Formats: sequence, C-alpha cells, structure tokens
Amino acid sequence: MVIVESPAKARKIADYLGSSYIVESSRGHIRDLPRGAADVPAKYKGESWARLGVDVDNSFEPLYIVTPDKKSTVTELKDALKEVDELYLATDGDREGEAIAWHLLETLKPKVPVRRMVFHEITESAIQAAAANPRDLDHDLVDAQETRHILDRLYGYEVSPVLWKKVMPKLSAGRVQSVATRVIVERERERMAFVTASYWGIDAILRTAKQQGEGNTPTFKAALTAVDGARVATGRDFDSRGQLKSDEVRRLDEADARRLAEGLASSEYTVSSVEEKPYTRKPYAPFMTSTLQQEGGRKLRFSAERTMRTAQRLYENGYITYMRTDSTTLSETAINAARTQARDLYGDENVAESPRQYTRKVKNAQEAHEAIRPAGDSFRTPGQVASELAGDEFRLYELIWQRTIASQMRDARGTTMTVRITGTAATGEECTFSASGRTITFPGFLRAYVETVDDQSGGEADDAESRLPRLAEGDALSADELDPSGHQTSPPARYTEASLVKTLEERGIGRPSTYASIINTIQERGYVWKKGTALVPSWIAFAVVGLLEKHFERLVDYDFTATLEDELDAIAAGNAQRQTWLSHFYFGGDDTATNGNASGVEGAMTQAGGLKKLVGDNLEGIDAREVNSLRMFADEHGRDVVVRVGRYGPYLERMITEDGEERSQRANLPDDVPPDELDLALAEQLFATPQEGRSLGTDPESGHEILAKEGRFGPYVTEVLPEGAKEKPRTGSLFKSMTLAEMTLDDALKLLSLPRVVGTDPESGVEITAQNGRYGPYIKKDKDSRSLDSEDKLFTVTLEEAQKIFAQPKQRGRAAAKPPLKELGKDPVSGEQMVVKDGRFGPYVTDGTGYNASLRKGDDVETLTDERAAELLAEKRAKGPAPKKATARSSSKSPASKSTASKSTASKSTASKSTTAKKAPAKKTTTRTSPTT
Repeated sequence: MVIVESPAKARKIADYLGSSYIVESSRGHIRDLPRGAADVPAKYKGESWARLGVDVDNSFEPLYIVTPDKKSTVTELKDALKEVDELYLATDGDREGEAIAWHLLETLKPKVPVRRMVFHEITESAIQAAAANPRDLDHDLVDAQETRHILDRLYGYEVSPVLWKKVMPKLSAGRVQSVATRVIVERERERMAFVTASYWGIDAILRTAKQQGEGNTPTFKAALTAVDGARVATGRDFDSRGQLKSDEVRRLDEADARRLAEGLASSEYTVSSVEEKPYTRKPYAPFMTSTLQQEGGRKLRFSAERTMRTAQRLYENGYITYMRTDSTTLSETAINAARTQARDLYGDENVAESPRQYTRKVKNAQEAHEAIRPAGDSFRTPGQVASELAGDEFRLYELIWQRTIASQMRDARGTTMTVRITGTAATGEECTFSASGRTITFPGFLRAYVETVDDQSGGEADDAESRLPRLAEGDALSADELDPSGHQTSPPARYTEASLVKTLEERGIGRPSTYASIINTIQERGYVWKKGTALVPSWIAFAVVGLLEKHFERLVDYDFTATLEDELDAIAAGNAQRQTWLSHFYFGGDDTATNGNASGVEGAMTQAGGLKKLVGDNLEGIDAREVNSLRMFADEHGRDVVVRVGRYGPYLERMITEDGEERSQRANLPDDVPPDELDLALAEQLFATPQEGRSLGTDPESGHEILAKEGRFGPYVTEVLPEGAKEKPRTGSLFKSMTLAEMTLDDALKLLSLPRVVGTDPESGVEITAQNGRYGPYIKKDKDSRSLDSEDKLFTVTLEEAQKIFAQPKQRGRAAAKPPLKELGKDPVSGEQMVVKDGRFGPYVTDGTGYNASLRKGDDVETLTDERAAELLAEKRAKGPAPKKATARSSSKSPASKSTASKSTASKSTASKSTTAKKAPAKKTTTRTSPTT
C-alpha cells in the first residue's frame, strides 16, 4: 500500500503503479496538538501543561491526537493496511512531508515492512523509480519539523494570552506572523513620518543636425543634471524628513527652473562626452518557491496563496515538479530537456554554449530539491497542454515553462550609451544635460522570458530599449523644447505580497514554503488589509506590534528570528539536540550549565530567563491603556490627538475644555482609513460628527427624545429611555437613500415603527409583518420571508399585495436582475464575463457560474481591476461549496464500509477513484511500462 497526502495525487499515482498497489490518501495531517481544551483527552485534563499540549517538564513531549475530522480516514487506512504485505509512505519529500509520514507510522502501527517513497514530480518514470528505490524515514527531518511545531505552540500559547488581556480578545501572536506584521507596520510608520519635499528640473528635447541611419531619430530627451558644476537635486537626494542629505547638490525651485529655461532658449548646445559600454544580462535562475510567489504576484497579479494553490494542483496532476523548494538547481535530465526545447523553438544560436547550473546558499541541504520546472524528461509546451489546462493553471504553467527554458539560453547583449551636453544660459550659468540609451543587439533569453519590474521599484525592464541618435563629442545640438517641471518626493511604497515575500526572504525570516500561509494569517487576524495590491496595517496591528516591541523586543527582533531559523536547521541536520535547545528557549537555564558556550537563540533566551519567565515578568507591568494609545499629532491648540484601540474598534480621542471643565472628546475612526491618511483635517472632520447624536425632537406618543447618531456600522436613529428603564431602546438603521444631516423626526419615527404589522393572513391566521434587516426590506409570515423590491414598500405594502407575494413560489437570486454596478473582462478560469453587482452584503463580483465573491475592505467598485476581480473569484472557488458531513469522503474514494471485493471493482476505474484496491502480492511487479504521453 502507498499512502500520499491528497486524493488527486492518489488517483494519478494509482494509474502509474498499476493493480499491484493500493494507493490511499491521508488528506493531509492526521494528527496534531490539541486545538483547544475540548480536544485534550480526559486523563490529561488535570495536567498543568495540558493547555499547551506539550509536557514541558518531560523533555517537551508533545501530546498528539488524531483530529476529529480524520478519525474516519485513520479507520479506513487501518482497514486497508490489513490487506497488504508492505507499506510505502509517499508523502511530500520536505520536512513537513517527512513529519506526516512519521505521524502515519505512529498512528497506524503497521505490522508489515515500512519504507519511505520520495519523488519530486508525478510522472510515470519518477513514480516507478521512487517505488523501486525507497529509503528509510529521516528522523532528523522529523525532529526538525516537530521542534518547529512545538516552538510555535509555546510561542503562540504563551504570548497570545498577553494580547487578549492587554489589547483585544481573539488576537494571536506567532513566531513569524508577528515579525511579518512588524515589517508592514514599520513601513507604515515611515510613511506617516514622511515629509514631502518639492524640487524642480528641466526636461529638454534636443536635436542633432547629423544625418541618421534607419531606426534612429534626430531628436532625443535629456534632463538637466548640473548647473555650474553642482549636481541638480533629484528625489534620491532628500531624506524622509524632506531635507537634503548633502550640501553639495543644488536644489532648484520653480523660479530657478523657469529662469534657466528662459535663459537657455536661444543657447547653443554641444556634446561634451559620449560614453558607450557593452550591455550583458544573464538569464534568471529557474523558479524556487519565493521567486515563483513574487513573479506570480507581479506578472499574474496572484496572491501568494493563489500562486501556491495553483502550483499545488499543477504538481499533483503531473505538470510541474514539487513547488516547495529553496533550490534553483536543475537535474541533468531537465537541463537537457530545456536546452533541446530552446534549440527547437528559438534556434541553436540562442542556446547557451554549455549547460547552465544555478546555485545559491541553501540553509538546509535536505530540502534542496530541484527548482520548480515542467515535469518529465521532455517538457510539454504551453500549446501542448492548452487543451488540458485553463485559467490560473495554464497561466502559471506557462510562466514556469518560460522561466525554465530561458534559464538555458544565451545572455542578452547590447550597448548602453550615456551622453552629456552643455549649454550656457543667458545669465552665464553653464548647464549640463544628460541622456542615456540602450539598444539590444542580441536578445538571447529575452526572446523566451522577461521578468516583470515591480511597480514600486521604478526600474526599467531588461528588454526595454531607448535609442539615441549617433552622436560624437563636439557635435552641435539645438533645443526643440525646454520644459521646467516640478516634482515631489514620495513616501516609501507599502509592501505588496510580492515585495513582502522578497523582504522576508532577504532577512531570513520564516521559510518560503510558509510565506503564503503567513500572509493569509495576518489578514485573517485583522492585522493587515489590502488596498488594491498594497498591504495596509490596521490600528490593532500598531497596538500589538508596539506591545511586543516594548515588552518582548527579542521575540520580534529580525536578527533573533533569522538566527532561530538557522538553529532549527542545525537540528534538522542532526547538529543540535532538540530537548536542550527547547529547554533554553522556554525555561532559560543556567549559563554555567553550558560552560558559557550558549550562543544565538539559546544564549539570548538564557539571559532573558526563557520565554515562560519573560511573559510572566512582563505581563503585570504592561499598561493596557498605554499600549492601546497611539499619539498622532497635536491640534492647533496644542492638544494631543490620540488613536485608542478599544474593545469595539479604534477611535479618536483628545481632551477639551468646556465651561471651565476638562473632558474627553471622542470620534469613531472608520475601519477603511489607512493610518498614514489620518491627518488633522480628517480628525477635525470626525470630531465634528456628533457622537452623542443630534436630537430630532420628542416622540409624541412615548414622550422619549429621538436621536440621530453615527455608529461604527453606519448611521442610525434611536430613542432615549428614562434612567432605570428595563426595556431596550428602539433603534433603526438609516436607508441607503438617507443621510444624518437630512434626517427629520418624521423620518426617524417611520424607521422606529418597524417592524410594521401588515395584517393577518386569513388562511393561516398568522400575522404578516414588514421588516428591514441586514439583507434589506422584506415581509415575514411565521418562518417564511420574502424580499421587497424597495425600502419604501415597508410602509406601503398592503395585506392583499403581501398575500400575492407569498402565493408565488420563492425565486432566489431575483435581485441579481438589477443592472450591474460595473462590467469587467472575462474570468481566466471560467471564460465568462465578470461583473460587479450590489448585493445584500454590499458589492460583489460574479462570473455567473455560481461563485460570488464579496469585495473586501480597500476594494473600490470604480477602481476594481480585472485581475483583482479574478483573484477574489479564485479565492472563493478554492473554498468550494459548503461541505456535507455525510459525503466528506465520497468525492475522492469509495465509502469506508465497502468490502474488499468492492474495492477490487473500484480498481478498474482508477481514473475516477483515488484508490486501486486489489490486494498486493508478496512480490510487487510493475504493470505499466508504456512511456508517458
């Protein structure tokens, strides 16, 4: 029997191994540490370490349980195991895959021989080779993964409760997620502290009188770079406070630039120097996990999670090699395949003279598999797989294929030219202009692939050309145009998923294989939200990061986190002992016990007394109000404006004096305001919005005052009850057509009159009411409810009209007939047109195939792009329909209760089943020998 992680992989492998094998799926991890108190077995509930799930006093022994959703899977695997004479654990070949294999071994307790089967691509030859050459379980890899898992549990379970008590319930801290959040918060702090600087320059269009050959133009663009030998300041010469970094550069203002341009209008220009150099660009290395995520984000506009999810499907269906790798190396077979295909498609002159091999420092050699490339001994072109792949899968396969082929092609070559031109203004000032150009004379690998330049970098693509005329020193030029132009410095760009992945990798934080889940986690936790493609930290993230920096600085220190990765790798390589290392991290320990040799994480945590002491010593000293108070700026009266992170969200506060008394003034802070956009003008606008509510008058029936207020979830009206009243005040949300400023007492009383009794149904005797809910206006009869087509109908619908509505069969989704808010392009997966519609929960994007994805915070209907809409739909598809408990296993295999005989029948249709269940003979034979098509 062969056990893999996923049903899709099981189906594919079963085809390649034939009827002598049973191929089963574990569906991922089958065991884990307890997720909550309910998961802890009864006999451990009284233990002091039970909440951690790790016995810290007994060599950090973990308490593993079979997760509730995997109990049936374990039962089926045990039943299947009774029918075989050998077990192959064929989980992924990385650290996590090794750990899954170990958990399977520990849980199933097989009585037959067990071997580890490892492969990095799902092709017939690779699978058969893996079956013929199994190995033993790598316990160092298992130990390393287990250490990571235990470490993350100790970190999260000790630090997260601090956040619950001091910031807000349900928050979490994590070894990597907290540091990643800090990276994003620090960038936002830089943006908030940034002071814009303005500077001017002159752009010129110059002309040569020399005759030009084909492809060259007599005019070209140049920029003013120096005046009287002093370099003209550009954006890079200013610091974040808007000040020049050096006194040696000259800052032009508008008057200077216009004066010089006017003085240069009739000037003669001379080429003072021409510098020409050869240009060479080597191919990019084949993809590894991090670079695939970065380029997937830049070129395809995929999130890191979407890239990895798509790559997983391509791998499991045999199109690419394993997608979690730190390596850029290619096997000899892959190099030959890439060179052959490059030669066939682009000609021998574009293929590198000798095979190219790419190496980089890999911290853990046991994870240094091949780079991500097309699977097989000969690659299939995108055209050859176009009939099998569509949408995201085709686009990502094409990207991987292009990058792999390009890696074995020749360098791109060309020339670069830099020209300097001088002219003298009427005022006598000597002005120097510069222009540069690049010409690609031999594209080489650029014919197959060009890496996308990050929008934030402002760089130039490798294949970009800008031709200059043929010029020589001493040539005379004239100016067609002189354009004085003003510029402003820009704050550092926010991180995108691609640039965050790059930064984390450069700092050595986390593992590329975990970046997608980290980025997803910090968004789900509410620490980060997306504005377009930019990652924006929430105010909660500011409070959490501030607390950790002040009281647990070492835990979010970049160098400490990177060193921790190195030491975990040392455990994986068998060069460090797990229990000793964990003991130093958690308990600290005595420096003398290690003869003063503890270094890195061990030494740092020993000095701190260990994680447990660090948390215990700091908890009581943390001032919750201070942690959740972020001073922004002072108003015109010198009063501090502070953002408070409260239990119900962020709000603004300042102290003001009224009638000789000082009191607090507060204002709700909208969730969708990025921190760097909160300035004094916006703060004053928010403070000016009445929080206590605007009195609309008195209800003539109840005598209660009616207020119109702005709440966190929007404007509403409410009544003020007498002090001590036991009933709750009536409230009513404003309709979309209403505003607080225009709200009248009559309008408010109409809202507070809801729900309205329409009448009694004469047939059933049940009362019919008209109500306004989160889904919009509707009428209700007992448990039956029907939507109304307008809010006004709440007050006008009659009993007769209501009866007619209830008499008609329910037609869900009728509201979709409304015209769309925006029409977009076609979805790359379904091929159907995408549109944005207005739904009960707000705007959403749909392609009409049944998947609707709500727009998220930061998404705007007007600016929503096709790429962002497709990403939202892809994420929705990945979640799939709501699972049905009774059929959780039926989608991939036959029910557990099937007999052996029925399993044999199932093996005849392995294309649609995940198992091939004929009992294996004592000696295995390979039954499929035909080459892969």
